[in-house]
Amino acid sequence: MRRQRGFSLIELLIVVAIILIIAAIAIPNLLRARIAANEASAVSSIRTMNSAQATYQSTYPTVGFASTIAQLGPGGNSCPAGGPTSANACLIDNLLGSATVPGQAKNGYYFGINTLNTSNLNTTYTMGGSAATFNSTGVRGFCSKEDGVLHFNASWNNPPQTTAATCSGWTTLQ
Repeated sequence: MRRQRGFSLIELLIVVAIILIIAAIAIPNLLRARIAANEASAVSSIRTMNSAQATYQSTYPTVGFASTIAQLGPGGNSCPAGGPTSANACLIDNLLGSATVPGQAKNGYYFGINTLNTSNLNTTYTMGGSAATFNSTGVRGFCSKEDGVLHFNASWNNPPQTTAATCSGWTTLQ
């Protein structure tokens, strides 16, 4: 009788089939987990910017709220040598401060702010975040106004939220 060495082709095919089945189950769950992590980061970023806006308004009362995300950040890798100014308040990090276009997204989201200027004072703001690649980096858009309440839209993938009317119609995030 001949002695068998190694594995037969059938045995190898069975092992490969089992690995493919496990991968088919695991990969979609991994992608959903990554999307959930990106969305949690986006919510945290908007909360951070809400806090930064409140600090900015109290620090620079003659300006009101910051009209751009860059004004909340350092304007570079670090704060200006002379200290924070209304142009670069150093209230958020540079990564978030520059996440305004898809190419510079923070954890798969990019952000925007719109303010309402009344008598040379930014009296209200609306900010939002949008997935850089819809259905890959995120599936919901998020927005908030000066009241600090976060809202989401499960099918929104436009540039970051900039109109208060649209944000008000969104579902409140619990």
